[in-house]
Amino acid sequence: MAILEVHDLRKEYGGFTAVEGSSFEIERGEVFGVVGPNGAGKTTTLKMLAGLIEPTGGTAVVAGHTPGEPAMQRRLGFLPEESPLYEEMTAIDYLEFFADLYDVPADVARERIHDSLERLDLEHRDRRIGNMSKGMQRKVAIARALVNDPDVLIFDEPASGLDPLTTNYIIEFTRELSEDGKTIVFSAHNLFHVESICDRIVIMNDGRIVARGTLEEIRDAHGGTEYHVYATDDGSAGLDGTAGPLEVTRENGQVRHVVADMAAVDAVRDAVEAAGGRVTDIQTETPSLEEIFLEVASEPAEESEA
Repeated sequence: MAILEVHDLRKEYGGFTAVEGSSFEIERGEVFGVVGPNGAGKTTTLKMLAGLIEPTGGTAVVAGHTPGEPAMQRRLGFLPEESPLYEEMTAIDYLEFFADLYDVPADVARERIHDSLERLDLEHRDRRIGNMSKGMQRKVAIARALVNDPDVLIFDEPASGLDPLTTNYIIEFTRELSEDGKTIVFSAHNLFHVESICDRIVIMNDGRIVARGTLEEIRDAHGGTEYHVYATDDGSAGLDGTAGPLEVTRENGQVRHVVADMAAVDAVRDAVEAAGGRVTDIQTETPSLEEIFLEVASEPAEESEA
């Protein structure tokens, strides 16, 4: 059952359209990726979902409520890309302050805050935030997004500007939140992180969604998997044309056949063996999300069928 529904969401600034006709649904417990080049409309979309920006048109429903409603805010945790903190406060004081804003009982707040900081491995919790490293400050901001125990979390570039160790820790923590049943809308420029953590993805370009689905569905729509069959003999003369290779090249004394599916792999193997050769290796090649992203982002902003 969808916990977040978006229908024809639109945002205009004067004569400029930042987001045009976005529609998607997110299931409970899902990690849903929103990616795209700078200016694609990602952050504008996330801010509309968080109730920070009023849409020009369309609708969004988050956990049964319209963005901006107090009831929705209590079920949402939002981590913006830039998250200024009250630097004179300690981490504990800061989080207790926000828990009080959400009317979280003091004893529940203390337990929830210490549990979050323990899971985030945040040391020096009584240190002033202004004296913390950027990684420690980001962990405090994540703990703030969790202080009201939300059903839905929106993470916009959660690991922006952090060192690799802290980044990996935050990515792993995001995965744990999903396993705990939290629904997470996740945006990041590092597409490896998106690829490794997200259940489904939308790619935005020029304010529109241009591709959507699981990574495998998007791959199938943009090149799919290729099989590279290495052999000692060409064997192409024995192919019937229906399962022929997409490409045949010679490399280091071998012939490389590039084919689209396992049926074609079998056809190449049979043809090579019939010609007196043998298959020496079969390698699977799948495009990364970054490769797909570069292809899709360079095309006109017309939505893919994926």
